[in-house]
Amino acid sequence: MRFTERQRLVYLYLREAWRRISRQIAIGHISALRFAGSGSGRLIVAPTDLRIVDPFVAEEILVRRFPLAGKILDAGDRSPFEFEPPSQLFAVRLHSFAWLRHVRADKSPGACANARAIVDDWIRSHGTRIGGLSWDADVISQRVISWLSHSPVVLQDAEAGFYRRFLGNLAFQIRYLNQIADHVPDGLPRLRVRIALAMASICMQMRGISVRRAARHLDRELDRQILPDGGHISRNPNVAVELLFDLLPLRQTYINLGHEIPVKLIPAVDRMYPAVRFFRHGSGDLALFNGATSILANELMSVLRYDETAGQPFKSLPHSQYHRLAGGSAVILVDTGYPRSTELSKTAHAGCLSFELSSGRHRLIVNSGSPRFAGERLRQLARTTAAHSTVSVSETSSATISRSPFLGPLMISGVTAVEVTRQTAADGSDRLCARHNGYLVNFGLWHERELRLNEAGTKVAGRDRFLMVNGEPLQSAPPPESVARFHIHPAVHLEQVDDRVVHLIAPDGEIWMFSVPTGEVVISEDVFFADASGARASEQLEIVFDGPEIRWFLTHKA
Repeated sequence: MRFTERQRLVYLYLREAWRRISRQIAIGHISALRFAGSGSGRLIVAPTDLRIVDPFVAEEILVRRFPLAGKILDAGDRSPFEFEPPSQLFAVRLHSFAWLRHVRADKSPGACANARAIVDDWIRSHGTRIGGLSWDADVISQRVISWLSHSPVVLQDAEAGFYRRFLGNLAFQIRYLNQIADHVPDGLPRLRVRIALAMASICMQMRGISVRRAARHLDRELDRQILPDGGHISRNPNVAVELLFDLLPLRQTYINLGHEIPVKLIPAVDRMYPAVRFFRHGSGDLALFNGATSILANELMSVLRYDETAGQPFKSLPHSQYHRLAGGSAVILVDTGYPRSTELSKTAHAGCLSFELSSGRHRLIVNSGSPRFAGERLRQLARTTAAHSTVSVSETSSATISRSPFLGPLMISGVTAVEVTRQTAADGSDRLCARHNGYLVNFGLWHERELRLNEAGTKVAGRDRFLMVNGEPLQSAPPPESVARFHIHPAVHLEQVDDRVVHLIAPDGEIWMFSVPTGEVVISEDVFFADASGARASEQLEIVFDGPEIRWFLTHKA
């Protein structure tokens, strides 16, 4: 390990230790008495939940079977909180109570009583025992939002005793969340805490000073996390959709109750919609960059129907560091950035200069995406450069991810500079050229990728090459096992024509020809992590570098 990397690790360990110590000091002694107090007088309103309801899940929960996060827990006559959860993600979904929305599909007295009994089970078993996953800040935030949004279901025909317990415990969680809000890890979890607290301040009977304070904190976090181009600081396309599911009901609740709307809320929502459109392929699916996974079409549409910002998608998101090339029915999306901070790198992928290509309703070349329900091993595998449609050198990633349980999966080295040039040629073609320094420390190389899409959207010309430290083209062969990978969407069939030509055949018979003037194109097995049903077998194209650069072409066959 280089000395500079040692210094960086020492710094990261010290910083994480200080974060934990300062958080503990802020919280003080963790006990129920620490956050005890009188509960809120009453609930004023229940915000709307825009997420899709599944009647099947409602039926299963009614008989105490919980189909969550790709797993099923049959609790029978016992509380689901008495069992060892089948996975950590299952536990998050169970304790966050997001599943309450499905009970809306069956508002019968029996279904509401069952939901109420499960909430009561949680209050008895976890409600005042602060600690563990159920008291993780992000889980609390989701639970507070769920309890507020679905309080009509939970409180239907409720006895006075349960009503007091419910409101009292909700207030208890809110006080705890208020205390730890400034010490929550950066990114989506911290912003969701502020959304939950703002929602609670207007949905429950609180003093005006509490409402104004919650709005100020939300404004500060929205201004910091929603970039000027509408992207989120995590650089994950999915995060904007997740946030809109909560921000839209929050905005409407402020309006309905006549409260002054936080200054940054409406501008943030208005910026986010063009960014969501930017990442959409012609199929309607979002691109798979930096932790993004599949979003069900009906869920995405439930958010997009509130989009009042008309217009064509931008050509680039300069603050989020993405580019979009479009011609005819073809769309190319390119990642030209890197994590905005070390803390935000915990969920970032080593996919700089990766791209996705779609034609009309078909995604052709994609990234492998992030698994929806898989364990940590597959989740970390999906973050490697090899899981992206870009170049890896000597089978290593362009970023090194920490394996320390104390630090978490931070990127401790990787891309720190990306240079981009873009121009439109006289013939109307769109050209993007970008290079990154992710391989500079270990190999003394820059990776440069050039993409050109013609105006008709029928031909893509690509070039990948290596540059030396001084920016001059590499004169010798790169390290062995330097490979350009092109991950193919599982719906697309590959047909090898010869060593240099492969046909990509879409489900409706549309054909694109992938070719190289020199070298060989190899079809190999692959895994598509982001399928809605879980990890799925797929295929990829590989080109091994036998010199300092490769050229490749994609041509639509009429």
